[in-house]
Amino acid sequence: MDLPHYYANQHAVVTGGASGIGAAIAAQLAATGARVTLMSRNREKLAATADQLGTAWQTVDISDPDTVKRGFSAAVQTDGPVSILVNNAGTAESSAITKMEDGLWDKMLAVNLTGTYLCTKAVVDSMSKTGFGRIINIASTAALKGYAYVSAYCAAKHGVLGFTRALALELAQKGITVNAVCPGYTDTDLVSRSLDTIVENTGLERDKALAELLKNNPQGRLVEPEEVAETVMWLCGPASESITGQAIAVAGGEVG
Repeated sequence: MDLPHYYANQHAVVTGGASGIGAAIAAQLAATGARVTLMSRNREKLAATADQLGTAWQTVDISDPDTVKRGFSAAVQTDGPVSILVNNAGTAESSAITKMEDGLWDKMLAVNLTGTYLCTKAVVDSMSKTGFGRIINIASTAALKGYAYVSAYCAAKHGVLGFTRALALELAQKGITVNAVCPGYTDTDLVSRSLDTIVENTGLERDKALAELLKNNPQGRLVEPEEVAETVMWLCGPASESITGQAIAVAGGEVG
């Protein structure tokens, strides 16, 4: 297939697209010629990234149904129906269960799980009508295994994987594929903030805190955002038509 022609016909939305994995995915999609809309709550960073990549952008809080509706409606008006959705926006906070506030639990589910649902719901109807769609949910190895002190985050990401598998079956005959990409610890601001928390709570030096995280990766390194983006690009492409309902780990062998 003529890939430039294929991507020229695609409108891709990437949530959490202002930085990290989302920005890496958006950069690769834009480079193929796809029309790309970035979404994020951080208006300043979002505008700067979109300007750098030459993409459209919409300020959206994915946990808020009203802003999701407005953001996707505006994106469609500007660049047409969404044919590729990358649900990348997410957040992670840690707490022992005995100290966890209910608000933290609610926030982890609202952003990581409900946000994925709301954004997906915003595009599924139009994808079904056109008979084509690619939905890629950026989950985590926390969708495949447990980690101590992040039970709320793990619960949300396990939910994302269940949602992915169920929706893949529901949409299997509509020309829409639904898959999850599950990165391990990746060189992003999110992991940097996690390191800050570990240092603050344990008194470890930062390099030792990083070494503790890297024990989870048999390759002994952080995953690069571009590695996750390459996996997403394969799932977006025409060669992945029969790949749906899958969880693909990008984690250096941490999970099977």
